[in-house]
Amino acid sequence: MPTPTPVPAAPVRVASSTSRIVGYFAGWKIAEGFDPYQIDVSKLTHINYAFAKIDSSNKIIMGYPKYDPQNFAALRQLKKQKPELKTLIAVGGWDWSERYSDAALTEESRKTFAESCVAFMVEHGFDGVDLDWEYPVQGGASDNVRRPEDRENFTLLMKTLRKKLDERSAADGKPYLLTFAGGCYTTYIKNTELDELGEIVDFANLMTYDMHGTWDVRTDFNAPLYPPDRSTVEQLNWSVDKTVNLWLNAGMPAEKIVVGIPFYGMKYTNVSSSDQNGWYQTYNGGWAISYKDIAEKYLTNPTYKRYFHPQAKVPWLFDGSTFISYDDPESIDWKVNYIQDRGLGGAMFWQITQDNGTLLDALEGAMDD
Repeated sequence: MPTPTPVPAAPVRVASSTSRIVGYFAGWKIAEGFDPYQIDVSKLTHINYAFAKIDSSNKIIMGYPKYDPQNFAALRQLKKQKPELKTLIAVGGWDWSERYSDAALTEESRKTFAESCVAFMVEHGFDGVDLDWEYPVQGGASDNVRRPEDRENFTLLMKTLRKKLDERSAADGKPYLLTFAGGCYTTYIKNTELDELGEIVDFANLMTYDMHGTWDVRTDFNAPLYPPDRSTVEQLNWSVDKTVNLWLNAGMPAEKIVVGIPFYGMKYTNVSSSDQNGWYQTYNGGWAISYKDIAEKYLTNPTYKRYFHPQAKVPWLFDGSTFISYDDPESIDWKVNYIQDRGLGGAMFWQITQDNGTLLDALEGAMDD
């Protein structure tokens, strides 16, 4: 196993937090036939509901008003099955981060946003709020509003929201959670104040996936644990381990780092060569694909052979023309061992409806080992 990059010694205050299993649930999937009651809450500690959106008055509103009330009611019922389960309303995401900069801009806008989050959370029975700002200062969807001061304003927004959640907690005696989903590259570190955020939030969900995809020139791994050796360097050679070390060096406490695991893969078509069994070759076409579809259509297909990279610790499938990068029980076991060895805060995954049960079983089983 490659040796992880050294990081400055820091006290690890919590060991039990490594057992967190945080699953995002995409609310729109109910329109595709997914019943929220299919969620196996026995294997989860937290569910993040994706997504609420921000309106022009800096308040959060339902993202999918046609489906959200039914989904929210189901989540409340699921909590009766497992009272210790925590549900959070996730705000923003890739599609709906365009107004975050405005919401964070002034003391008044931050207060309006925070109060609306608390009211929404209480009305619909959530236990906390998860901010998915993709991304402060730069990046994200093309219609995002961006400002250099987003870096400091994000911290101020979180402080305001923490204050309002604590006020609500003092009023009704119930603890409320504050988390956020964060990026995995140096630009995200530069554009946020992770040391200050680490003092405010309960934990942070690292989006340690989409490290490679069909925007790259060559086939590559969606979420490698460690960076693999490559004969040429035509695209960024990133990994979960590199991300974790970045976050630790930026001041985020280890026990508050929750490592993201994709329950989907990347499929590349018309791969130009069978060299390296299709890995790091040029291609023409591709898209993301759920693990459920991978299991149903490809794992049982004898024309596809499974490979496992000894450094990256992730598998792939190749049939001579199509390359599929994904996570499976073996790679999840490696990642959970890493989380526990580093004293990190648990695992998160995107997202619940993309699994056939195999990956969540593997994740929960590895956490218990």
